[in-house]
Amino acid sequence: MIIPYDNCCDGRNAGSYGNTRNCLACGDVEGKFDILFNRVRAIQKKSGNFDLLLCVGNFFGSTPDAEWEEYKTGIKKAPIQTYVLGANNQETVKYFQDADGCELAENITYLGRKGIFTGSSGLQIVYLSGTESLNEPVPGYNFSPKDVSSLRTMLCTTSQFKGVDILLTSPWPKYVGNFGNSSGEVDTKKCGSALVSSLAMGLKPRYHFAALEKTYYERLPYRNHVVLQENAQHATRFIALANVGNPEKKKCYLALAKGGLSDDHVLILPIGHYQSVVELSAEVVEEVEKYKTTLRRFFKSRGKRCVVFERNYKSHHLQLQVIPVPVSCCATDDIKDAFITQAQEQQIELLEIPEHSDIKQIAQPGAAYFYVELDTGEKLFHRIKKNFPLQFGREVLASEAILNIPGKSDWRQCQISKEDEETLARRFQKDFEPYDFTLDD
Repeated sequence: MIIPYDNCCDGRNAGSYGNTRNCLACGDVEGKFDILFNRVRAIQKKSGNFDLLLCVGNFFGSTPDAEWEEYKTGIKKAPIQTYVLGANNQETVKYFQDADGCELAENITYLGRKGIFTGSSGLQIVYLSGTESLNEPVPGYNFSPKDVSSLRTMLCTTSQFKGVDILLTSPWPKYVGNFGNSSGEVDTKKCGSALVSSLAMGLKPRYHFAALEKTYYERLPYRNHVVLQENAQHATRFIALANVGNPEKKKCYLALAKGGLSDDHVLILPIGHYQSVVELSAEVVEEVEKYKTTLRRFFKSRGKRCVVFERNYKSHHLQLQVIPVPVSCCATDDIKDAFITQAQEQQIELLEIPEHSDIKQIAQPGAAYFYVELDTGEKLFHRIKKNFPLQFGREVLASEAILNIPGKSDWRQCQISKEDEETLARRFQKDFEPYDFTLDD
């Protein structure tokens, strides 16, 4: 699926493909060459021809070589000039005979262990094959601190160096999720490569593509300069690509809210960087709606109704808050009245909108707003023009009229230990498992 680069925009769908001006990028192919190249043909038919395809992760898999032989012998041909990274394991080293790079088949080229490649359009691409090893000498499927140091020395020693266009690695940079949007089920403190982190820090790529974790993750762009201390520079966009032919193609995931109003207060979090519901693609909206429907069924089975709200104001990433309210506490009309009453008290114009209306018809991308949806499908909307109380949604639900826990209106007053968070997460996961449609695959 297409990922935007600079001013090219053809959707932000989580998946296995990205475009960069004149090129495409994909994650682990794992021997699924026909699937890959048929997809490329479809993209080019729709969007026009691209100059090249960049493949990160495992290009070859553990599958029989019959499919590859058809490309190697010329029976089949890649529809685009394709550049691939090298082996990440001993099993696939045999395919990469020359450490400096070589042609593997017509239109398919192995870039090499490490180096710099400049495309016909002048795009500067730095590549590093393999996974991290701290021991010397390294086998053919690893890179070492010396490899990373030599790449940095090649590029970063001149005063004119401002960064590269693209960095290609197979592993993620370790800690890439720090201070950014959530990376879903991938723990970036445990996975990835510290050497790749060091390389990215030095090379300052505009885009960094990686794979291996079999999931899509687009991190919020991060700065390459210290604010107020260094001259402003371009930002880096790290994009982890899912494997080709990925059967899951998950667009969202659930997480317990930090400092939740209850032990089962959850967030629906889209994978990838989205500012608001208004910016979601049709595919992501479909999965969000599926989560909302499933959560309503789950909470109903436990004697609760749920309220969903979003605040697109002073936030960096879309978070849909889903808060269960015991049926014994109040009726849906009471929740609706509480929101309207407190809004009036704070001079907030909270409007009721038609149940089946699309919020995209009401708010434009980039517009600030607050939105709440009740279990009946009723919706309330406020267009934020100046200031807005950040805890408004929590304040209403925590009030005496609803959950009667006014002391929990601010999430910072509700934080618990890491161990307790993990215990609650395991409990919710176990309780929700019979309803979890993502396990059906």
